[in-house]
Amino acid sequence: METRGDEVHVDVEEARAGNTPHIVRYVLLISLALAIIALSAIWITGALTDENPERTGSESARTIQGEAP
Repeated sequence: METRGDEVHVDVEEARAGNTPHIVRYVLLISLALAIIALSAIWITGALTDENPERTGSESARTIQGEAP
């Protein structure tokens, strides 16, 4: 802390009363990466286990309702 006349100049860490280790940035990046991996795994396993990949959503809805495609 430095005093110049009536002004008091304070360091950033003194004003915050501590330091900022930037750990939040790493937590957000890791959680984003895990979310992308989890959603990709769900999407890929669903696509691999689909019996008829050429079927569209509207055709499958008609088949469920009993109409012919």
